[in-house]
Amino acid sequence: MQGRLNSFQLSMLQWCDVHPYNAVHVVRVPGALDVARLKNVITTTLEGQGLTGLALDRNAGTYQYRGGPASVELKLTAATGPSAGADAALPPGLAEEIERQLNTPFAQTDPFNPFRFMVVPEKDSFSLGLAYFHPIADAESIVFLLKDIVEAYRGGGKAALANPVERYPARRDTLLRLPPGVLARKLASLPSSIKTMQSTCRLHYRDAGDFTNKFAFFSLSPQVLSGLTQAAKSWNVTLNDLFLALLMKALSPLAPHRAAEAQRRNISVGCVVNARKDLGMEGRRAFGVFLGSFVVHQEVPAGIELAALARDLGRQTLEIKQRRLYLGAGLDLTFGRLMMCFYSERRRRALYQKHYPLWGGLTNMNLNALWPQPEETRPVDYFRAVSTGPVTPLVVSITTIGRGANIGLSYRPTVFGTPEIERVKSCFLAPPGPVAHL
Repeated sequence: MQGRLNSFQLSMLQWCDVHPYNAVHVVRVPGALDVARLKNVITTTLEGQGLTGLALDRNAGTYQYRGGPASVELKLTAATGPSAGADAALPPGLAEEIERQLNTPFAQTDPFNPFRFMVVPEKDSFSLGLAYFHPIADAESIVFLLKDIVEAYRGGGKAALANPVERYPARRDTLLRLPPGVLARKLASLPSSIKTMQSTCRLHYRDAGDFTNKFAFFSLSPQVLSGLTQAAKSWNVTLNDLFLALLMKALSPLAPHRAAEAQRRNISVGCVVNARKDLGMEGRRAFGVFLGSFVVHQEVPAGIELAALARDLGRQTLEIKQRRLYLGAGLDLTFGRLMMCFYSERRRRALYQKHYPLWGGLTNMNLNALWPQPEETRPVDYFRAVSTGPVTPLVVSITTIGRGANIGLSYRPTVFGTPEIERVKSCFLAPPGPVAHL
């Protein structure tokens, strides 16, 4: 049996030819580390779920798990210094390891192992990281896998395989199988989308061929997240709208010359959407990539209030959601994939920077809905990092856990330096202007 690759997966595979397109999830597990037991649980889970021996056929657009031994790579990274504690600071060495994993390609032999594990022991807990080949799984798929591993480890080391993942779910996300009207509405929106990109300011890349990723991390306390949630409600926007506004507000000083430009004065920011509910797959343990995406834009003039910016973006996202245009993102990706086929290696590296100049992207996941934590046990902690790839120079990965949120920033240092990344952090931690109950 084999599965079919969708537009997102085929595009991700093409991006891997330019730079590794990986992602990393990290779960902090309370309790002492037993390396042998952990490795055994990982091996048993991967083999039991049939997630070994991945083979890809790009020409046919298919993939297959051929089975066999898991050949688990579990890298032990020693940490020094105090435990990460409640402030969710990373244990020493983990950020550097995440960067290494984002920048290290998977050898796409036939077949190959699309998972790499790392573990960092702490005083009374340990951090388990999973770096994975992004074209084969979205964030929700990896949550399923890590949840199985952690619960088996905490349950004494015996993997619970009574609830298998669907390795080859029937595709409902190809362009011709989209819900009625979505493709027609997406096609009708293309002239507007092209105009949006033609009005977007292009960022300066010191070296357009440098796709190196760096990583930074911070957390929103329950008090800060509660204040942002209440502010979003009072402004009649979603929390995701407010996150997009904060990102734009933080990035707007990067190109102060925009205001004097005749055309390219906008900032455009992308957002990835979990499309499982739209595809009738909500609640299913389907292992794969089931995503949509959209782009919002605004001039973000100097002095614009955060509430006004959030409301403007909220109007844009409301129309996108009502028309479900995010489900048609595969059409954009198909065009990009075809264009890259006709470009030289040098021009492929600058294709998106020139024709699809996003300033950043946001991916938002609520872990509470996917992995409820029993009140009687110490909860796990969780955060993510996603490769920037050729499409965007910055990815903000937000994971709501408990009453707070963890945020990973993957970025290309050829565009962003430490001051710009610190400004993004500060904008989220201490939003400009009045925000309710902060």
